[in-house]
Amino acid sequence: MLLCIDCGNTNTVFSIWDGETFLCTLRTSTHHGRTADAYFTWYSTLIRHYGIETDITDVIISSTVPRVVWNLRVFADRFFGVRPMVVGKPECLLPIPPRVDKGTGIGPDRLANVAGAFDRHGGDAVVVDFGTATNFDVVAEDGAYVGGVIAPGVNLSLEALHQGAAALPHVDISQPEHVIGTNTVACIQSGVFWGYVGLIQGITARIKDEYGRPMKVIGTGGLAPLFAQGELLFDTIEDDLTMHGLTVIHAYNKENG
Repeated sequence: MLLCIDCGNTNTVFSIWDGETFLCTLRTSTHHGRTADAYFTWYSTLIRHYGIETDITDVIISSTVPRVVWNLRVFADRFFGVRPMVVGKPECLLPIPPRVDKGTGIGPDRLANVAGAFDRHGGDAVVVDFGTATNFDVVAEDGAYVGGVIAPGVNLSLEALHQGAAALPHVDISQPEHVIGTNTVACIQSGVFWGYVGLIQGITARIKDEYGRPMKVIGTGGLAPLFAQGELLFDTIEDDLTMHGLTVIHAYNKENG
């Protein structure tokens, strides 16, 4: 079985792939000081809780936080006897190399999103990923990552607003009943929700116009379903796109490594 690990700035996700489906998905907060032993204690406790029988033979890691990769490598080696693939490292091959400016670093999660999107939907696509940042990843006709857009994430914007304006409370994001808020919380929710709807519509429209071809828009990340309510923002939503992309990259390396 394959253990896929996606480490973002906020959360780290573990998914177990049996070759046909994900048996389970586990989520924890990202913390660079977490040791390999701590990862295994958390992981094994949840696996026992769910009653899942696993025999991990391969591990692939995508991490936007370089400091955690060492302990995840040790975790894979110590407890599964596996040398993990790490997306973004030279030895981890990509199905189609990205075409961007020389020397540009690309987030491993973005590379996984592109691989997953192309495998499921083909090229000429935009992946909108709601994470700590809101990423727009452009997938070319042949499946290459050819660039994109990075905007502040929804929760990051809310936190910055709360910290930067002493009189404004921290609120949870949701779709307000009205655009015009009649209290402070409703005003903030309206500004953030409809502001991001406009951001998504505006950026995807400009990407399509510049790209010059019809494009599919794929939403992923925890907040994608929220922003799809009542608005034609996405052609489809894929809640496991990053993890699926990791299985695609792993399979490619097994066949071509």
